[in-house]
Amino acid sequence: MLVTSKELLLDAQKKGYAVGAFNVENMEMVMAVLAAAEETGSPVIMQTTPGTLKYAGTDFYLANVRAAAERTKLPVVMHLDHGNSFALAMEAFRRGYTSIMIDGSKLPFEENIALTKSVTDACHPGNVPVEAELGRVGGKEDDLDNGDENPYTDPEEAKEFVKRADPDSLAVGVGTSHGVYKGVPKVNVDVLTQIRNVVDIPLVLHGTSGVPDDQVRDCVSRGICKVNYATDLRIAYTKGVRKYLEDHPDDFDPKKYGIPGMEEVKKYVIQKMEVVGSVNRG
Repeated sequence: MLVTSKELLLDAQKKGYAVGAFNVENMEMVMAVLAAAEETGSPVIMQTTPGTLKYAGTDFYLANVRAAAERTKLPVVMHLDHGNSFALAMEAFRRGYTSIMIDGSKLPFEENIALTKSVTDACHPGNVPVEAELGRVGGKEDDLDNGDENPYTDPEEAKEFVKRADPDSLAVGVGTSHGVYKGVPKVNVDVLTQIRNVVDIPLVLHGTSGVPDDQVRDCVSRGICKVNYATDLRIAYTKGVRKYLEDHPDDFDPKKYGIPGMEEVKKYVIQKMEVVGSVNRG
């Protein structure tokens, strides 16, 4: 059931829900996200960033997610998150990733269009959809450091960008940030609504870890079709492992402390699947 993200996100757009996209750092996190999808009947997107891929490579992570997909009848997507170069996008595409993001948001507008179009031109003949980014998701996560300047996507630029670069989905800057928030984030839903009014492809919300659930639901109601979660999954897994080792300091079997780590991730993912509205959509 390893599928592309295109039909999933178009269905979400049509029916007014979103698909959760969860960054997976190891086999245990893949297993936990799959277990959450199974329990809720949700389609699911699993994804890896360039920094994560430095740790083990596209082949190892794809093998884990492919094995998960073979164990379920639910749709599972393997997505490259924040692909930072044409070369990495092509590596993931050729390896068998079923969804590719190319992030040219740091580049000037015309250069972002050119980079994105080069990836869509390469991936579309193979029926692999491409996510692009316009505007800026602030903060730092993994190897990504976008700072905090110019956070919002310009709606008219978004309209032109989609027409010329031909992405299948668009990550937009509406005030969210990667990493751990210092305060309570505030999503600019007015900007989101303006973008939705002029762009007719599925929209993506990045930097969602720490964003209050009511804001996420509001964003979904305004056209967000894919919601990314990363930092909070790492926190959840580490919380479970740390608690077990504190309670069992003499244990050294990774399988034993991996289980509570997975339980925390599963619990978190189930709750977010309920928030984005993907329960029983698989």
